[in-house]
Amino acid sequence: MWQLTQRDRVGLSWRTELAASILCHLDHIDVVEVIIDDYLKQPLDKLRSLKLLESQVDVIYHSVSLGLASSLPVPQKNLDKLARVFDYLTPTCWSEHLAFVRAGNIEIGHLAAPPRTIATIEGALANLARVKKTVGSLPVLENIATLLEPPGAFMSEGEWTTKILQASNTKLLLDLNNLYSNAINFGVDPILYLHSFPLHLVQIVHLSGGKWIDEPAGFSGKRLLDDHIHDVPDPVFELLDVLARTVEQPLAVIIERDGNYPPFPQLLQEIQRAKRILREARSHECTVV
Repeated sequence: MWQLTQRDRVGLSWRTELAASILCHLDHIDVVEVIIDDYLKQPLDKLRSLKLLESQVDVIYHSVSLGLASSLPVPQKNLDKLARVFDYLTPTCWSEHLAFVRAGNIEIGHLAAPPRTIATIEGALANLARVKKTVGSLPVLENIATLLEPPGAFMSEGEWTTKILQASNTKLLLDLNNLYSNAINFGVDPILYLHSFPLHLVQIVHLSGGKWIDEPAGFSGKRLLDDHIHDVPDPVFELLDVLARTVEQPLAVIIERDGNYPPFPQLLQEIQRAKRILREARSHECTVV
């Protein structure tokens, strides 16, 4: 299994459409990220494929439906399902988003940005305590993309995230395209936005792409939408370079792609570009934050 103290690693999100190509190119792929929600309802004997995958490549499990950053508790049944699967797989690393996904009994089907308030900080900490009690381990927490500042927020995303990470003693999954999109949509310099986060706590990095969309009717301008079906843009790779030159800890970098898949050699080129950025950045002295 993957040990968090090892060298920098770069890989891909595991998708059915990419599975065969990933398995044929494991000499170029250090790590894969599996969405664990796809397996929560399966009998344990159906999880043997993940055990086999773990024997071939380092695996990070990614949860997408807990809704940790909410004043509402995560449903216990969701935690029980996750605990059951993780008891079988015994992962050394898994992640989840700092988002809310439900209101009352209504699942909104989207990773939504909560108001950045004391109430959502306290709610996230309470939910993380429930996770630790049931699952036995805490996730690495991911920042999410949003097209607008959450109504009712009175602190910055970096400050809000830092308070949750420090109080829960958790690490950060820094999605650099989410960060870049938010910075652009909020009118902030992306590098300044990057440095507002606790970079010394970053353990995993996501790279992905998005597209420009028009403002709603009656407004002028455009917003940057993170959609995971476009190539990783140059500014996001540049943020990876800044991050790698700033921190000392090893990073696991995952390139996410959820559709509109290019020829696989193109994804391998993105992996190689990320590896080259990390290698060249690490050859320079870091400015520790």
